[in-house]
Amino acid sequence: SGVMSLLRPLLLDVVPTIQQTAALALGRLANYNDDLAEAVVKGDILPQLVCSLSEQNRFYKKAAAFVLRAVGKHSPQLAQAIVQCGALEMLVIYLEDFDPGVKEAASWALGYIARHNSELSQAVVDAGAVPLLVLCIQEPEIALKRIAASTLSDISKHSPELAQTVVDAGAIAHLAQMILNPDAKLKRQVLSALSQIAKHSVDLAELVVEAEIFPVVLTCLKDSDEYVKKNGATLIREIAKHTPELSQLIVNAGGVAAVIDCIGSCRGTVRLPGIMMLGYVAAHSENLSMAVIVSKGIPPLCTCLVEEHEDHIKAAAAWALGQVGRHTPEHARAVAVANVLPTLLAMYMDIRSSEDLQMKATLKSILQKCTYLPALEPLLHDAPPNIMKHIIGQFSKVLPHDSKARRLFVTTGGLKKVQEIKAEPGSLLQEYINTINNCYPEEIVR
Repeated sequence: SGVMSLLRPLLLDVVPTIQQTAALALGRLANYNDDLAEAVVKGDILPQLVCSLSEQNRFYKKAAAFVLRAVGKHSPQLAQAIVQCGALEMLVIYLEDFDPGVKEAASWALGYIARHNSELSQAVVDAGAVPLLVLCIQEPEIALKRIAASTLSDISKHSPELAQTVVDAGAIAHLAQMILNPDAKLKRQVLSALSQIAKHSVDLAELVVEAEIFPVVLTCLKDSDEYVKKNGATLIREIAKHTPELSQLIVNAGGVAAVIDCIGSCRGTVRLPGIMMLGYVAAHSENLSMAVIVSKGIPPLCTCLVEEHEDHIKAAAAWALGQVGRHTPEHARAVAVANVLPTLLAMYMDIRSSEDLQMKATLKSILQKCTYLPALEPLLHDAPPNIMKHIIGQFSKVLPHDSKARRLFVTTGGLKKVQEIKAEPGSLLQEYINTINNCYPEEIVR
């Protein structure tokens, strides 16, 4: 009906309430979907908005910031239109406004612009927003703290350089102090911002750790709010992934046990960062992997494999178990004893499993170290050829040196099964089979 062109002149009306209401109407239209947001941009409304911004009251400022946020949230192109019309400078001035509601509205709009990509995020940084956002998280109003922390998170997430600008403005210390704030929504944003900073590099992760977030952050894993749990686990994961030293620091703070409890107490995607964190810790070294085993990390990972319906969560659990089991025979045995190998094999062979899940459930890393034969025996009957060679390979390493295992291998029908395997002459598999057969007298093999 041509409502955009009717609303546009009202932004310059002499009556303040008409201006505010017109801006609010435009904001609600733009918020609705990207086509309407596009119409606001095409209708040349943004320059009008920016030029009417300077000497207005707080209600109009909030309404105008709402329009910018509503337009900018849909796509990088629309956010770019806001940058081009010179609105960022205006929004940054709003961050210093006397009214907390205006600061909040401006911070929200800046966050929606920065979240799209690193160029837009850089534009927000260049406009001078970061130091003012760090001041905003120190204000008494909870709502303002939340949005400012969220915007800092959106700025930090794209690159180490952007995260570094947030760090240089002194954000980490103020964020770290708020981990114990009773407000769950604020905690979510604070943990998210710290994760987005820590994920990029060892140096940034160390700066976050130096703000003494341990053991305080572990209390978040027991929080009643699912997102606080998830974001807390994500922060610990982003720190653990970088180096054995950072992982060791988390282990010493009791972090592994806390994450294991957390995985046991929740369901679904909330578990994912915790599962991955255990995998990262275990991947670094034999000792760290042992710390996961000793803290009883294997049973909850096995539970996740069985309970979860989403393939990507199962894949993460399968990957984590692989990282725990791949170091030494002792590590592999700890995984094998949990009777999880048949489950992994079934997932690997299930045609309904996603590609990623099949890849992570291959068992190879565990099998190549596993010398615990009772766990390998059941796999002999189902394994496909590419996995069979690893299983037979392990038997060929253990049987020559273990007479009890040799006897058992005959009575359980394992040796019979080996005779049924068709191997290419001269292949590695055939060599393994010959090694096994050579442990026994000719007539038993026959």
